[in-house]
Amino acid sequence: MKRLMAVAVLALAALFGGAGTALAHNALVSSDPPEAAQLATGPREVRLTFDQPVREGYNTVNVVGPDGTYWTDGQVRVEGTSVIAPVRELGPAGAYTVGYRVLSNDGHPVSGKVTFTLTTPGKGTPAPAPQNADQQAQSEESGGMPIWPWIAGAVVLVVLGLVLALRLGKPKA
Repeated sequence: MKRLMAVAVLALAALFGGAGTALAHNALVSSDPPEAAQLATGPREVRLTFDQPVREGYNTVNVVGPDGTYWTDGQVRVEGTSVIAPVRELGPAGAYTVGYRVLSNDGHPVSGKVTFTLTTPGKGTPAPAPQNADQQAQSEESGGMPIWPWIAGAVVLVVLGLVLALRLGKPKA
């Protein structure tokens, strides 16, 4: 019985005391315009700066107006730790959301949003909606892979370890 308890304790210690999750994903450190900014005129571009370099490719930035229209104009570009998106002249006054999804330096996508308010209406016209706007909204809501498969796998490994320890630990007659 002591052997069984020792194996169980060691299995749980290995399971929960091992290396933690890699924290190499990029994190947004600043934006221009800054979060919750009050602007009389809209920006010509949006700049999102991260704590690590951003990989080229698969980076999207969308500026969505208070009426749900899109205001980004052209290709997103990467400059080291910054992602820059050109913006059309804005239209209606109100809250604008800068939604982004960038490819982290470790290869994982990182998404989030920044908001600002246009206090004076502009004369701009919105851009057409991106072709993958619906897919982006769904993937930003999903948040990635759930944790339950990892927990289930860990439980299976602990149970298998206990069964193996019981079978191999029996004294031979």
